[in-house]
Formats: sequence, structure tokens, C-alpha cells
Amino acid sequence: MKYNVRMKIPETYQATMTTCGGRVVCPRCTARSKRSGLQCGRPALKNSRTQKCNLHGGRSTGPKTPEGKARCAATHTKTGEFSNAAREAHARASARLLQLEDSMQVLGMTTDSRRSPGRKPRFYEPITDLAGVLQMAIDDVLHPVGGSAGG
Repeated sequence: MKYNVRMKIPETYQATMTTCGGRVVCPRCTARSKRSGLQCGRPALKNSRTQKCNLHGGRSTGPKTPEGKARCAATHTKTGEFSNAAREAHARASARLLQLEDSMQVLGMTTDSRRSPGRKPRFYEPITDLAGVLQMAIDDVLHPVGGSAGG
């Protein structure tokens, strides 16, 4: 068994535990202490999806009503960095950068034939010809995104 060097505690979870003098084998709660790093010593509830005891939320099934879900989302949102609006803004900005890269390729402004690898963002529409570059320029004038580009 692997041990943590600082505290001499096991680094892995113990999936099961024996109770009643070794006669009953049951799943063990997977919660860990913040202070000591030890795993909870109580048996997990049978119907717990997260393998927790009743002290660590084993009976919880989460909010059911729209008000409860909204309250839970508001409580767990620490910053607006991962909100839906922030994700959409990031996807639009990433798509804009890839479209600028496309337009540079079309206009011959780059000598490098390599493109940005990976998955393309949600709002990305490839630009393959000069008409697409002109349409992008017109859209920038009519609908400025923000920052220094487009007015």
C-alpha cells in the first residue's frame, strides 16, 4: 500500500470495510477529511450514488425544483468565469481568431501553411475565399465585438 510521506496515511481509498466482527462486508464512505486527509470510517449507504454515509451527503439527491436548482447554481458560482455567458464570449472570441487566421491564409499574408490544431469553437465558420474575408470585414464594421478592433 502506498503511503503519504508527510502524514503516513494511505493515498488510496479503501472501497470496502468489514463490520459486525468481520461478518458483514459493506462499501466504505469515500469522503476525506480536509484537516487530516483520512478517509471517513463509516459505511456508505446502500442507495448512495456517490458512496457516501449520511453525514457526508449520502441521502442527498440534489435539488428537484427549478428554484432549488437556481439557488444551488447561484451558491456554487464563485466567479463569472465559467458562466454560460462567459463560455459563449470565449467561444466567439476563439472563433474570431480562427477566422482571422483563415483570412490571412486566403490573402497570402502568412508563409506558414500550418493551421491551429484541435477542436474548433462553437461559432466558427471557415473562411475559404475572398468573399468570406469581405463579409467578415463588413460584419466587423456593422457589429463591433469590442476592444480595439472594428471601432
